[in-house]
Amino acid sequence: MWIETARDGAARETGLELLGAGRALADQKAADLVGIVIGNSTEKAVRAAGLYGADRVFVVEGPEYAVYTTDAYVCALYALARKYEPAVILAGATRAGRDLAPRLACRLKTGLTADCTGVEYDGESGLVRWTRPALGGNLLAAILCPECRPQMGTVRGGVFQKAAPAPFPRAVVIREDIHVPSQRIRTEVLQFMERKMDAVRELMAARVIVAGGRGAAGPGGFEMIRELAELLGGVVGASRGAVEAGLAPRECQVGQTGITVSPDLYIACGISGAVQHLTGIARAGTVIAVNRDPKAPVFQAADYGIVGDVEEILPELTARLRSAKYTKK
Repeated sequence: MWIETARDGAARETGLELLGAGRALADQKAADLVGIVIGNSTEKAVRAAGLYGADRVFVVEGPEYAVYTTDAYVCALYALARKYEPAVILAGATRAGRDLAPRLACRLKTGLTADCTGVEYDGESGLVRWTRPALGGNLLAAILCPECRPQMGTVRGGVFQKAAPAPFPRAVVIREDIHVPSQRIRTEVLQFMERKMDAVRELMAARVIVAGGRGAAGPGGFEMIRELAELLGGVVGASRGAVEAGLAPRECQVGQTGITVSPDLYIACGISGAVQHLTGIARAGTVIAVNRDPKAPVFQAADYGIVGDVEEILPELTARLRSAKYTKK
């Protein structure tokens, strides 16, 4: 599996999450889990791959890999795939992963299942069963690749939780001498424009999320959501409808077209429960729904449901939690 690195050479969270999924697949087939790290300064990412489950780490370094470019990275991965003939290739469904994976699959003349929310072996066929939203998120499709190899897929961040790191890296590090001539790299990065990604990172890593939908559009609705999130030590999320209504920034959007999350506790306030949103919280631990419509689909996915208006329920819930917290002290 390809472990994407940040500009400082550290492994991105999505790659570390996928090492857990890859570890499960490798153990079922008594196979090695191999991490692939490409860059110009890779020490941090190589160490992380060894801590989070890789048996071997293939390292490709060179100045042409200092910044991600499609041509250079695809050439390196293609050379490794031809040399080692892996059975399965995993990549994160990041911007770079979504750019790289289809090009690599095309060169390898194999299929690719993109933007998966589940990866496991199919008991009957022995093939990898890739699960992904289909038809606009209205259903989940299970996809098998019976003929072509390797089996390839990209997986959304936040779908799997990182495994606990080992006390020390256990992976065997293998350095591969693969270089791409400059004339084969057709693009050049001229400038980086920084974006504030703190809200996205916080949402993906949060153990508690309090999210609001259009049903929280009343006076003070999202202010009450922020207050409850702060009380619980969590962060604020939002449905697509709430974002489109201007109630919350795009960085807070949870769902198929937003961010996939896996908190221990997810409180959905005034969210009806469209399939696209429920797909994004499928791996949440406990889901609590507050909605005035007793037939809202969100209740089908919730562990606990409260039928009522957000503006009436949240102040009472917050007051009781604050009282309980104070009494416990």
